[in-house]
Amino acid sequence: MRSTSRLPREASERALSELTFEQAEKELAEIVERLERGDAGLDEAIKLWERGEELYRFCRERLDAAHGRIEELARQVEG
Repeated sequence: MRSTSRLPREASERALSELTFEQAEKELAEIVERLERGDAGLDEAIKLWERGEELYRFCRERLDAAHGRIEELARQVEG
């Protein structure tokens, strides 16, 4: 049986630049859950996958930047 629950349209259409890391991570988790449940048709699943890829890259970039900043701060403390 197919579920009719969907991500809120405004969440799925928000520009990445408008999202915090936490909002992007939450939206990504919701997309993964929907894809794992299999309650999206093929076209919707493809759109969800594409949005998920965008969110994953966004989160990965933010984490990489935070990691770099932490390493920089650690070097300043040591130096």
